[in-house]
Amino acid sequence: MSARYLTIISGLSALILAWVVIFLSIQYNPWFSITKNAFSDLGGPNANMPWIFNYGLVATGVLSAVFSTCIINSSRNKLECVAGAFMFIASIFLMLIGIFPKGIRHHLFVSLWFFIQADISIITWGASFRGKEGVFSLLAGIISPIIAAVVKWPSTATVEAFGITVIDLWVILYINSIRRYK
Repeated sequence: MSARYLTIISGLSALILAWVVIFLSIQYNPWFSITKNAFSDLGGPNANMPWIFNYGLVATGVLSAVFSTCIINSSRNKLECVAGAFMFIASIFLMLIGIFPKGIRHHLFVSLWFFIQADISIITWGASFRGKEGVFSLLAGIISPIIAAVVKWPSTATVEAFGITVIDLWVILYINSIRRYK
């Protein structure tokens, strides 16, 4: 299997698996409301079948770690390698969200740091890459946390969905860049 193929498959698989886990967990928890809850409620003590959400996040984190390792191994410069390393750290925090589900002491810390590390990766990769993809990534990484902070979101899940969507767009942008430039 080529490195390019592994990068594309692991990135897209992580992106898809995250949403499958969320939607499947919602199916088993009809009380869940996107406008009232946090996604982490799906893996918390009051959830039906919380293992779907928690193990699903661990599996998504593993795929994300493979994706970030591919970024590191195929980096075009040192800054891109650093971006991959930041995404690898974000992947570890994603796994930790499943290991420390809602209701456990470290949950809030690992949840916040997943999004912070992913955003740092997006900014760093944007700074490492010339062209419109780099500019878009840099702007997305800078502007999206501002949007997340100033918008009056109806729930934690809605701001989480926004953050996940930004990460997903970056994964697609990265995959497009390797298809075009590598």
